[in-house]
Amino acid sequence: MTLISRCITLAVALAASAGAAQAQTQEAPPSAMLGKFLDDYGNPYEITREEWRQGPKAIYHIIKWNAREQYIVAHNAPENSSNPNRFSRIDLVRFQDQGEWTWGYCYTAYKAETPEAAEATAAADRGNPKKGCKGFPFSRMKSAM
Repeated sequence: MTLISRCITLAVALAASAGAAQAQTQEAPPSAMLGKFLDDYGNPYEITREEWRQGPKAIYHIIKWNAREQYIVAHNAPENSSNPNRFSRIDLVRFQDQGEWTWGYCYTAYKAETPEAAEATAAADRGNPKKGCKGFPFSRMKSAM
């Protein structure tokens, strides 16, 4: 076996084991937070179990859904113009009595060096949706369907 083929075999094995490790950390995401959405600035989103897409260019590969504590840990795609190949923590909140705006999010961490560092970031203040995202409001989301 040549050195190149050994490297390829090792790379494939590492990728497969990383994918298996990521799949093991997944909780079932809340179904109300999957689909196509618009934020209160009119920006489009498409959110699946595996991916958070914000507009046409910002992609976050979801590593972990923590439905109980209401956050996502994600890998910023290498092609993102902002903080590529870093890690994000996205805190989620459900809204009551806000009409079509059923939930919101906050990028609590967006340039962490590791998924563990992103996850360890202090949670946003869900009890204060107008200023609980580091002094700013949570971005509100409504269905785009």
